[in-house]
Amino acid sequence: MTVRSGFRLQLLMGGAALAISAAPAFAQTAPAAATAPAAAPEDQGLGDIVVTATKRETNLQKTPISISVLNTQGLTDRHVLSLFNLADGTIPSLRVATFEARQSALTIGIRGIVPYDQNQTARDGGVGVYIDGVALGKTQGLNAALFDIERIEVLKGPQGTLFGRNTEGGALSLVSKAPTGVFGGRITAGVGNFGSRNTDVHLDLPAFHDISLKFDGVYQHQDPTVTDPLSGSTGWNYYDRTGGRAAARWQPVNGFTADFAYDYAKDENTPNFSQLLSYNPNNYAVGTYINPQTGALDATPVLYLQGTPAGTAGTRCGGTSATICIAPKAPIQGVHPERQTVSEVGVPQQPSVDITHGFSSNLKYKVAPWLELRSITAWRGVSTDQWDNSGGTARSTFVPNANVSRYSLSFLRQNQFSQEFQAVGSIPQFDYVVGAYYFTEHASEYAATPLTNQFNATGTATTIRSPIFAGNVNSGANSGYQQYDPSCINALSATVPQFRNSCQFITRASAAADHNYSLFGNLTYTPEGFDALHITAGGRWTKDKRRGQLYVVNNNIVGGVFNASFVPFTFRNSVSRFDPMINIAFDVTRDVHLYAKYATGFRAGGANDRSQTFNAFGPEAVKAYEVGAKLDFWDHKARLNLAGYIMDRSNTQFDFDFFDTNSASPTSGAHIEQTQNAGNSKIRGIEADLTVKPIPELTLTASYAYTYWKAPSASYSITSNGTTVASPAQQLYIVYTPTNAASGAIDYVLPVSIADAKVRLHLDGNYASSQYSFQLEPTKTDASFVVNGRLALADIAVNDHNKVTVSVWARNLLDTTYVYRRSAANSSPVTNFNGTTNPTTYAGVLGDYGNFNPPRTWGLELAAKF
Repeated sequence: MTVRSGFRLQLLMGGAALAISAAPAFAQTAPAAATAPAAAPEDQGLGDIVVTATKRETNLQKTPISISVLNTQGLTDRHVLSLFNLADGTIPSLRVATFEARQSALTIGIRGIVPYDQNQTARDGGVGVYIDGVALGKTQGLNAALFDIERIEVLKGPQGTLFGRNTEGGALSLVSKAPTGVFGGRITAGVGNFGSRNTDVHLDLPAFHDISLKFDGVYQHQDPTVTDPLSGSTGWNYYDRTGGRAAARWQPVNGFTADFAYDYAKDENTPNFSQLLSYNPNNYAVGTYINPQTGALDATPVLYLQGTPAGTAGTRCGGTSATICIAPKAPIQGVHPERQTVSEVGVPQQPSVDITHGFSSNLKYKVAPWLELRSITAWRGVSTDQWDNSGGTARSTFVPNANVSRYSLSFLRQNQFSQEFQAVGSIPQFDYVVGAYYFTEHASEYAATPLTNQFNATGTATTIRSPIFAGNVNSGANSGYQQYDPSCINALSATVPQFRNSCQFITRASAAADHNYSLFGNLTYTPEGFDALHITAGGRWTKDKRRGQLYVVNNNIVGGVFNASFVPFTFRNSVSRFDPMINIAFDVTRDVHLYAKYATGFRAGGANDRSQTFNAFGPEAVKAYEVGAKLDFWDHKARLNLAGYIMDRSNTQFDFDFFDTNSASPTSGAHIEQTQNAGNSKIRGIEADLTVKPIPELTLTASYAYTYWKAPSASYSITSNGTTVASPAQQLYIVYTPTNAASGAIDYVLPVSIADAKVRLHLDGNYASSQYSFQLEPTKTDASFVVNGRLALADIAVNDHNKVTVSVWARNLLDTTYVYRRSAANSSPVTNFNGTTNPTTYAGVLGDYGNFNPPRTWGLELAAKF
């Protein structure tokens, strides 16, 4: 994409003009985010929405930043059970996708700041995810079941001042419901198609000796939507989630509140299925493995040009031969541009297991009317056992009797500790927040990529290879895929004890530690006698230190022999920076608010453990300019929020693929992912959120996000065995960022005479234009339009205290089918760079592969309040 010269000035002036011109036309205050109808009595207009984006509770309409809010009712109406359910585009500026095809690791992006591969020990995302004010260090486990969520706040644009590092795109803040101290609760149970079932229980106990307790439990299950024909395998797009949370609130004296919480969640899931969408779309010549002279396979399979007369010497062809041809498609593998429900090939596929748990302590003490002291202390841990065989033979070219179907295994462990102190208050003409923050984490991972299946000689069938390899594991070709087995001890055990009895070829193992220190402050000045003007200045000083080592590379093999003197690759980096923010807000009237903001943020540097040398890279940073307007009008029956922004990102972190063809290199023949700070990227956008409540029973919402970006072209270089390898410049792409995205919803509530009940109808539609899903590929996904719905007979009074709700819901109501992740990497030849020659190989040409969105799901639910 390209950006016109002068676009920055035009956008800022246009946004300001739009805001100013809108003010006299409406003569009231700002709109709620289109995804969150105001929590007001249903016989009145739109009520206030409270947010905590500025570390204090404020009215969303008077908070001078762009925010969307999804409240409890909105989550219920959309049947949002986990964050992945927001991938349909409920909030247009928020993009949620799987990393690769895996439910166990989500990619979260806002305003075009979308990471490609942050799921490693020493890498981070560009959007911070917070649970009750606690930052999550890793995105593994993000798809766990949601507990009792009061609201989800989406803070758009850099939040580097109050939220710190890794919030250059924004922040996703989940706020849990606190204990009430009043006996009550809620139980929900439901069933649906694909064997789905869900139950959640929420119980508040009466306060006792100034202590209030609350308990939450959840269970969610769905059978696979794509069947794996191999007996004993699970299938794809399956999940089984359980979890619990216990919270306590202690209020021994007036002005002091102590909140404590512990949560535990387990998510068993399988990846989405990867399909072969096309075969040989570029129409290359297709070879045959049958030798025309013998009429049979050669002892070592060789490709020949088709059409040679039988009994005559054939012309050899292939990936790097003078005569080019590609391998024939295995007959067992079909081409499916449509959604599959059953795979042709059965492969081993067991659920990945993600466990997240943590404890938090949140203390608040109102020392004086002008000062509140706060402390947030938290420890959290994540463990992920990843089993991803989503590709099967859809990503494997056919060679007779070859091993195929890459099983991506990863076993990650992470724990973190954070401590934050805040002082929040107000004095005449000033509101302030000052604080200090400390964060540390340790993460370790080892990974393997064995091949689970083997083609027969004709490609009409596959057999399952043994999950255990007995003997010294010394190459990926003979490695098993069982995590541990006491009958197999490999040479690696002597130096890496945790791999003792491992019957795998260990592709890589790494560990990294991180320490982050910061001081921050925010001061808002409102001049005396001119309380319509609010000037906010803030800043955050950060010291970020990270170190790590890659201590296993291909089982420590150099030249095919175990190397006892292998020296691990290490990295260490440290950055000290200051992120300023200034915001000028002006209340045109009681109901019309304008603002202009400048802020910066950054994404921490790190190292890529897929690089096989643990290549280090520095932080990327963003400078953002934003103008906006928040308006209420039509007697508080309508709201409109507008924002226009410009973001300039420097030292952008991009990933490059490298195929090492240097035969003298320790990593010869390996696939290496190289990360580097590739240059500057530009992102421009406009956002609009509209909420209208024309009559008490009806609420209409609409949101729109326009995003325009320009990424650099860049080359990469890597030093391997003393040889510096360089590539030509390649155009880079920002992933999962549609140019146009929109959502809309209709909510209708009609009181009925049956037991004081209400009929609730909800429909929402979500659109996104086509987008890129790989940073190095010009291939786009399909555009998407997804409709969700819910119909409920709500709040049926059983007695004076108990109410029941019966509902039917559907996600992807119209059963829309689209490819949300698509790659053409296997449709074209690969150019390998080894520093001296650039051979092009056609050996891997097969066709496009991709992943489809989830099919229509629906169900019935019964909920009881007591």
